[in-house]
Amino acid sequence: MVVDDSVVVRGLISRWIEERPDFRVVASLRTGRDAVDNVERADPDVVILDIEMPVLDGISALPLLLAKKPNLAVIMASTLTRHNAEISLRALSLGAADYIPKPETSRGITTSADFRRDLIEKILHLGQPRRRMRVSRPSSIVARAAAPAVSAAAAPAHLRDGMTAAAAPGPAAPAVIADRPHAPKTRPFSKTPPRVLLIGSSTGGPQALNEVVGQLAPVIDRVPVLITQHMPPTFTTILAEHLARACGRPVREGQDGQPVVAGRVYVAPGAIHMQVARRDDGVALVLRDGPPVNFCKPAVDPLFSSAAQVWGAACLAVVLTGMGSDGQRGGAEIVAAGGSVIAQDEATSVVWGMPGAVAQAGLCSAVLPLSRIAQKVTRVFTGERS
Repeated sequence: MVVDDSVVVRGLISRWIEERPDFRVVASLRTGRDAVDNVERADPDVVILDIEMPVLDGISALPLLLAKKPNLAVIMASTLTRHNAEISLRALSLGAADYIPKPETSRGITTSADFRRDLIEKILHLGQPRRRMRVSRPSSIVARAAAPAVSAAAAPAHLRDGMTAAAAPGPAAPAVIADRPHAPKTRPFSKTPPRVLLIGSSTGGPQALNEVVGQLAPVIDRVPVLITQHMPPTFTTILAEHLARACGRPVREGQDGQPVVAGRVYVAPGAIHMQVARRDDGVALVLRDGPPVNFCKPAVDPLFSSAAQVWGAACLAVVLTGMGSDGQRGGAEIVAAGGSVIAQDEATSVVWGMPGAVAQAGLCSAVLPLSRIAQKVTRVFTGERS
């Protein structure tokens, strides 16, 4: 279902979707009210939901859509402004599966190959599990958790408040679990005490990060924490603000040349790779405006790879929910240097792409539900090695 007040945008997105033999547009609608009124009849697996629309906007329509169809994958679409970025991150806490920034003009949408590719990839990864749910036995799946109850009247209030509340800590919406004959093999944790915590995430990452980082204050006080979340500019600024409120510690976007010290959390800025390098007086951040890695910028692999060179066996990396395999190559370099990797499990991942890649490659020392990751990380930093 495509919901956007621009007839041009609806037409373009619908055409892209219909060009794929495995996709079908079941409805193309102008307002959030139209979407709510038609979601049960159209029965979509995925909704592309614009934020700014007449009659009923996207953030107000979201809880009403999820109330009618709790397993719906909703992708919020908005132009890249601070206001819309705030609303998009708030939407994730209300049950949206993902977001996608739209180019600011119809012409920009028409000519943006990156926007088209990213949108189709998100539909594919978020829609497949829900499609399988239609034909799988109830015992072989875990249904997506229902969105938090939010009244229609509450949503406009969030807008009036400027959408500044941090995303509420909670488990990411689980994806379908395929019946797997064997659990991923794990390896022993490094015997070297870790001196840095590295985290990589993508789809579903903002919610997952909020939960994990919100419980890591004792770890942050001991070591630096570096995070790469696949996000555009503006979004990463707001993510850092949300995480600071969650953990009560300084969280900022990284700056080139900035010293890396304990007690701080560094978030890779949107559209630039964040790495680390050893200097005469310690370790500093290095921001590189290079080409995308794994179609992502910032990417997890550059951070993990550079950290392996700087801290070696003293690295502890965590790979959270996300599409693709970003983090696998860098995770392999961390393991080769003697460090350790923890991955989020499939049941609690919105998409088990990135964590699944490192787990299935045999790189992990633990594969855990989201709710147990912060606890395990804390124990590793206090001396546990099993």
